[in-house]
Amino acid sequence: MRPTVRSVRFTALLSLTALASTALTACGSGSGSDPDTVKVSFKQSTDNSIKVMDTYLAGVKKQFEKANPGKKVELVPIKAPDSEYYTKLQQMLRSPKTAPDLVYEDTFLINSDITSGYLKPLDDYLAKWQDWDRFIDTAKAAAKGEDGKTYGVPDGTDTRGLWFSKDVFAKAGLPADWQPKTWAEVLDAARAIKEKVPGVTPLNVYTGKPAGEAATMQGFQMLLYGTNDGTTDPLYDKSGKKWIAAGQGFKDSLAFVETVYKEKLGPEVSDALDPNFGTKVRGELLPQGKLGIALDGSWLPQDWLEGSGHEWPEWSKELGLAAMPTQHGQAPGRVSMSGGWTWSIPDKAGNPDLAFEFIKTMQTKANAQKWYVANSGIAVREDVANDPAYVDAQPGIEFFTDLVEVTHYRPAYPAYPKVSVAIQEAMEGVTTGDKSVEEAARDYDEALGEATDGQVVRK
Repeated sequence: MRPTVRSVRFTALLSLTALASTALTACGSGSGSDPDTVKVSFKQSTDNSIKVMDTYLAGVKKQFEKANPGKKVELVPIKAPDSEYYTKLQQMLRSPKTAPDLVYEDTFLINSDITSGYLKPLDDYLAKWQDWDRFIDTAKAAAKGEDGKTYGVPDGTDTRGLWFSKDVFAKAGLPADWQPKTWAEVLDAARAIKEKVPGVTPLNVYTGKPAGEAATMQGFQMLLYGTNDGTTDPLYDKSGKKWIAAGQGFKDSLAFVETVYKEKLGPEVSDALDPNFGTKVRGELLPQGKLGIALDGSWLPQDWLEGSGHEWPEWSKELGLAAMPTQHGQAPGRVSMSGGWTWSIPDKAGNPDLAFEFIKTMQTKANAQKWYVANSGIAVREDVANDPAYVDAQPGIEFFTDLVEVTHYRPAYPAYPKVSVAIQEAMEGVTTGDKSVEEAARDYDEALGEATDGQVVRK
């Protein structure tokens, strides 16, 4: 008997191996802040019509100020693509004069910020907060340091798969219930679209440095983690604590990217290397039927909800969903990557106590559920995950929840951001045609050694 969506979600998330992380703590505290005002910094969409986070935080701000007379919340948005957001945030965290009281941290970068001494451990706060027991262990692990302390409260996770246009597929003679079993079937579908549906981009795979982590995670790792049997990490050797040099799976993943752009199955290279191309994919290409297949994340529908500026209520009828297959269809047959974000308190925050009170308001069951639905996220609170109202709230939740069973987390150790950039450079080399797969892999190995102080192993 097939398990329910709720049991799949909870059981699968509990069974995932905890994301390892490395950290050092630092001392210090902020100064010069208004003791009655909590400053909350977050990533604001570069698309002016997308106000999902802004709207959500405005509602929580209103709740918080009403429940805490005399206290104020100052929202400090950082409007920038992901890579620029990370840079600007780290600059702010370095000084008590610029550090906010609460920051939105991507789990892939949080361990680097912990090691740099930018974040405050939250264990004393968490020990007194009953709701912390509601959070799933694997989500908690994403914000833990090597010292065992926790440096952030997660606000959801995600998975990734293939989105496809049913209309484009019909014109190309492809099935509406398409479920590819191998990489070759994905490329063959893109070739059919190129041949039979002119004016449509057959397949988008994010690539290159301008795309940042979208290239590394939505693009490359969705390939790389499908080159083996899914039981070992192809990027990092946990037992030896070393990064893995480019092997055959790495090269095969680069070859897939090379094929997409060499055969002109993807967008124009100039578009692919535009840092804002993801906004165009969500806001124009998919809704307008100008993209056949998108290798992308579970969160896309947040851009199409009422009030988003790109309302598309028909999306669930016009788009199909398919799991990204493993390379040759080998077990487990499907692959996904998962990430997520956490709310963290800077080490130099002036009002850490008030900041945690704001976290508690954001993370009530009702507010957490509201956020998961608004941003098309996957719940990390078990009470929300088991709530039928959440499961039935939006099309696609069941599909992306099922992928949790086969998902992987990035090895987000402190060196990971540099490793990620090295992957993006390798992808960009084969995308533009400036490098062969072998050349890009060789240059990656050199960059990997530099990024990890030589902690590299060949397999």
